[in-house]
Amino acid sequence: MVFKKLFGGKSGTTPESPDYIEIDVGREEKKNKIVVRPFVLKSFDDVNKILEILREGYTIALIDIKPLKQKDLVELKRAVSKLKKTVEALEGNLAGFGENVIVATPTFVDIYRGEKLQV
Repeated sequence: MVFKKLFGGKSGTTPESPDYIEIDVGREEKKNKIVVRPFVLKSFDDVNKILEILREGYTIALIDIKPLKQKDLVELKRAVSKLKKTVEALEGNLAGFGENVIVATPTFVDIYRGEKLQV
């Protein structure tokens, strides 16, 4: 009877009733972090693994193309073309650093393409 007065006449609130609210206090909210991840491009098939990671949207890929460059230039051109098309579709950026490294970034990361600094 006291419960009816306190809770407006509703006694026996169950999980099925609309007044029941479940709060999960043990769950932590996952924060999305940007990850800089190195890759080595040894064959054309390695591009698919890189693109899968890039599609998640929180990875900056540093891709070493030297092994494929030494092995087969035609395959390298195909791989870079596929990377470029997919990164553009994701509205990201793709740029070369030196002769053997390519950087692929998600949409919210810009690559500085200004003057080269002499060190």
